[in-house]
Amino acid sequence: MPLLNRDHSALLVLEDGSIFEGFTFAGSGETMGEVVFNTGMTGYQEVITDPSYKGQIVTMTYPLIGNYGINEEDMESSGLHLEGFIVREYQPNPSNWRMKKRLKEFLEEHGKIGLEGIDTRALTRRLRISGAMKGIISTADSDTASLLRKVREYPGLVGRDLVREVTCSSPYCWRENAPQAGGIPRNKISQKLRVAVLDCGVKYNILRLLENNGCEVVVFPATSSGRDILSCHPDGILLSNGPGDPAALPYIVETASMLIGKLPVFGICLGHQIIGQAIGGYTEKLKFGHHGINQPVKNIKTGRIEITSQNHGFVVVPLSLGGKADNTYSNLNDHTSEGMQMPLTMSVQYHPEAAPGPNDTQYLFSQFIAMMKEEKEKAA
Repeated sequence: MPLLNRDHSALLVLEDGSIFEGFTFAGSGETMGEVVFNTGMTGYQEVITDPSYKGQIVTMTYPLIGNYGINEEDMESSGLHLEGFIVREYQPNPSNWRMKKRLKEFLEEHGKIGLEGIDTRALTRRLRISGAMKGIISTADSDTASLLRKVREYPGLVGRDLVREVTCSSPYCWRENAPQAGGIPRNKISQKLRVAVLDCGVKYNILRLLENNGCEVVVFPATSSGRDILSCHPDGILLSNGPGDPAALPYIVETASMLIGKLPVFGICLGHQIIGQAIGGYTEKLKFGHHGINQPVKNIKTGRIEITSQNHGFVVVPLSLGGKADNTYSNLNDHTSEGMQMPLTMSVQYHPEAAPGPNDTQYLFSQFIAMMKEEKEKAA
């Protein structure tokens, strides 16, 4: 079926020399990043606004994207952080009662390129066989040798600190489903449990769920010290998701080391990897990562199988922890570590807040709150 919305011819060139020809449905120019694939059948708005995709070009395996447009409720950050967006076919005439604008308009507002018309099945197969690769999308340069040279010179993700590019610039409170300007009051404004969130690229739905569960939510930049965070007298700490290589974040590991054991700590995705390093472990890069909303995870304690939303390219190596934490969850596809626990600390590699994805594991927020309440009662 011919595509009716083709604007500019474009090339996608991977670092192994693979070439894919397509057309841009949004934007023009040139962009580079690590090319990954996401297996979600829905939720493209949450995907492209997830700060964890900084430094990456995202390919959607579902073939028709854009059919319900963009709305105001499903934002997972204030903007777009991915480097490019690849689909099989873009739908230029969306229909949904919540829609405020088209995907094309949204991408172009944020200066991002949208590429369509390539064989996303072939691209995904290439990434599964060879692993995630650096890639370049260009409408400006048709010389494949030139594009290949550029992409091979691109630094990739390993060793890069991308958190500094997505974290907030100053502390703020999250109230009434939105960030509130004016900084963080030193004293609590209510009897609610105060959760300090270290923003490594936090998704809004984490903040929404904390607030919906009755917490006072305060958010700190990733560069904040442990002393900065403790000065606001929180009842618990949440270390958020975020992009890039966790091994490139020693300053965050140092902050986590100061906090772990002092009060309840909950780590999600990158936060899980930070905790692993803070207790002496290390991380490694996966071949093509976990990006989607259908990853089966086993609760090792109960044997229960839960379907989870995931977005990560690195994992904690359990053997490197030296028995300092209990392994709590395991990925059934590749048996990588999906969670750990120790006194006052819990963490998971997946996204219990979903957005997009199933809600099987949102109970973890209740467990975190129960941990905070228990510690508060002990201190009373």
